[in-house]
Amino acid sequence: MKQHKLIVISLDSLGFRDLNELRQITPTLANLIKKGTWVKKVKGIFPTLTYPSHTSIITGQYPAVHGIVNNTKLQPRRQSPDWFWYRKDIQSMPLYDIAKEKDLTTAAFLWPVTAGSKIDYNLAEIFPNRIWTNQVLVSLKASSPLFLYEMNKKYGKLRHGIKQPWLDDFVTACAVDTIKNKKPDLTLIHLVDMDSMRHRYGVRSPQAKEALHRLDKRVAKIIQATKDTGTYPQTDFVILGDHYQINVDKMIHLNMLFAQQGLLHPLGKKSTYRNNWQVTAKTCDGETYIYTRGAVDRGKLKQMIAGVEGVERIYDNATAIKRGADPKCTFLVEAKPGYYFTDEVNRPAIVEKVDSESIGTHDRYRGVHGYGPTQANYFTTAIFAGPQIKGGATVENAHLVDEGPTFAKLLGLHYPAPTAGQAIDAIFKD
Repeated sequence: MKQHKLIVISLDSLGFRDLNELRQITPTLANLIKKGTWVKKVKGIFPTLTYPSHTSIITGQYPAVHGIVNNTKLQPRRQSPDWFWYRKDIQSMPLYDIAKEKDLTTAAFLWPVTAGSKIDYNLAEIFPNRIWTNQVLVSLKASSPLFLYEMNKKYGKLRHGIKQPWLDDFVTACAVDTIKNKKPDLTLIHLVDMDSMRHRYGVRSPQAKEALHRLDKRVAKIIQATKDTGTYPQTDFVILGDHYQINVDKMIHLNMLFAQQGLLHPLGKKSTYRNNWQVTAKTCDGETYIYTRGAVDRGKLKQMIAGVEGVERIYDNATAIKRGADPKCTFLVEAKPGYYFTDEVNRPAIVEKVDSESIGTHDRYRGVHGYGPTQANYFTTAIFAGPQIKGGATVENAHLVDEGPTFAKLLGLHYPAPTAGQAIDAIFKD
């Protein structure tokens, strides 16, 4: 029997509302919904950020277990902290490693947290974060070097650095080429066009809708590649989101509050601070972790944070762990919709309106994610279509952590340890 192939396409920030309300601009996705099974409302993780979410998708575990608890690392002295780019930071088994152990061929295109992995054909998502290096060097070190060289030679002209929508055009061209010429068994593709436009212009902006339409066309090209190369009859497709977004107009700088209380110490006039903090906030945008050291009065600290405008709820350590967030945090704090957190100090006020002139610069947005998945109308979504999947069916609800176990079942693979998620059995043909 021929091995089934699986292509997973993550459309970053795709929400249930997009497919429910905007299907007229996504003919490819609408057709997949008719042909396959639409898992309508998929509940995300705490926090609903890209790197923790993609790691939960591919491991079937929550961040508390897989270890990718945020997009970026706690590095108070750095204005631009390093991201969790590297596979070595994941503490659970990702599906691509299981596939590799079973001699299946794997490919990944900007799939988060795959730098330095053993994926056969890997274009890792990473960017230069030190002045002495550049994009080419960091990508070569993190990816499959010869493969990256070959793809850059063929399609590098499509890119304008890491700007969108050109980066997604490059990624799509590389994925299409690889599907045709390498025929991988498991292909993971991460497209970020719409997420970028939502951050910059707002969740329901014309620019975000145009990006969704572009993404639909890219999905069509990827599907066509399997038809051109003859693998379409044995290929299952999954088109999914990792989180949705919420519009914002105010920022909360909790580290300013802690600086005022002498609990951390700014570095001159910069927005960074010294490593000798007693209390620090580490942003997840719509949520923020609070970490403490030494004998800090937690009750007093909680009261202090609760008094800040825009704070919606505060989870203590035990509750944060129960929700699957970082076991090392003292609190996980959630903002009200319309507000988000930064790590900055030396700002004009603890709560500040986002200046529209600054949108598009570091940490300045019109739309963000990172809230708890319990926010209203905040579901992501997933479409499954292919030879093993029921046609014209829907599943009302699932969890993000159910997706990895479902992929494993589609490929006939098994995780070595029990996962938090379960395969979504209702998508499979009887």
